[in-house]
Amino acid sequence: MTQPETITPEHLRRDAESLAAGFPELLAHAQQLAATLSLGNHGRRRHGPGDEFWQYRAAVAGDHLRDIDWRRSARSDHQFVRQMEWQNLQAVHLWIDGAAAMDYASTAKLETKAARARLLGLATAILLGKAGESFALMQDPEPPRHGHGQITKMALRLAALDGGTGEYGLPPQKHMAQGNRALFISDFLGDWDALVTALSRAADQKVEGCLLQILDPAEEAFPFDGRTIFQSMQGGVQFETRRARALREDYLARLAERKAALADLAARTGWQYSCHHTDEPAQSALMWIFNALAGPV
Repeated sequence: MTQPETITPEHLRRDAESLAAGFPELLAHAQQLAATLSLGNHGRRRHGPGDEFWQYRAAVAGDHLRDIDWRRSARSDHQFVRQMEWQNLQAVHLWIDGAAAMDYASTAKLETKAARARLLGLATAILLGKAGESFALMQDPEPPRHGHGQITKMALRLAALDGGTGEYGLPPQKHMAQGNRALFISDFLGDWDALVTALSRAADQKVEGCLLQILDPAEEAFPFDGRTIFQSMQGGVQFETRRARALREDYLARLAERKAALADLAARTGWQYSCHHTDEPAQSALMWIFNALAGPV
């Protein structure tokens, strides 16, 4: 029987440094990205509880006197009610794919799919925090919370993702309350049936959300020619060909089929789908995420 390893200050420091590696840079970049959008709360532009003024409407029978805006009414022969904009504060669950396939980048000038996914996930959390909403990673067994502490916790977890969860990732099983929303960020190139099961599980919990597919531009264009060795990020799959260009048409057809299937699956489950490439500005993807999470008017 082996004896457990003694935990020394050196071991503790090593593990802590490993965990925090990349944390300050990720958090700083996410804060800078979130700062490019000034969006406020998730107003849906309809009447309801909230702090933001929406519009005046003519008073009707049944309105309470306390709801009458007497200053506005004094300027007219009619009485008016001041309506506030309905704001939907909600809990959002985020799954940021940390599998090995996400560590791909076709050139050194591009960030990996994983890096872009972590940046967008954390920037989304920062915007949600500014709107007063709660959020959590699906890998976190704790329920969604809000505040700076939750952002720091998420940043630490995301910075520690190392692609050690297999070739392709899947959203973990987690109970989500009815009315919550979810954001899944992945390349969605893994097992299709497992993905359908995961999204169907969320739909069964009456949770809506959005799928953001992140691809490297080389995965979208397939610029390969001649002798090429294709190898998965963990080396478990390898294929060599002398005529890579001959595979391009079939590859592009299968990719288009996968993207269309993702869009259809999202539509059938009340979700939204978009595809983002790592050579595109992150701001455009963040704007899409925020609007998608806000839901329909």
